[in-house]
Amino acid sequence: QVQLVESGGGLVQAGGSLRLSCAASGRIFSTYTMGWFRQAPGKERDFVAAIRGGDSRTYYTDSVKGRFTISRDNAKNTVYLQMNSLKPEDTAVYYCAADSNPWGSSAEYGYDYWGQGTQVTVSS
Repeated sequence: QVQLVESGGGLVQAGGSLRLSCAASGRIFSTYTMGWFRQAPGKERDFVAAIRGGDSRTYYTDSVKGRFTISRDNAKNTVYLQMNSLKPEDTAVYYCAADSNPWGSSAEYGYDYWGQGTQVTVSS
């Protein structure tokens, strides 16, 4: 079993930055693929970024490339999402997720464990 707890959300003006953290406990964190997803009001949950456990390769959805960076600290069992140049359309609840497959991808169905979410609101 893996437990995930997100933190770092909040209210920020457009153009600002936030860093989300996701602390994991439980099984072997370092081998897991870790992902961030988001859900805006009235919309489906969408993939944002992922980092593979096998080789730390990263994936991003097109709308955040060049602005967001996913990283992990295996010693701290923590994955981060650095978000820069935030836009109002980034407003959403952000979820951390864990996939036990070290070679995981952006596909939501592959993720076995989910955090409770953290709200990010970007004002214009």
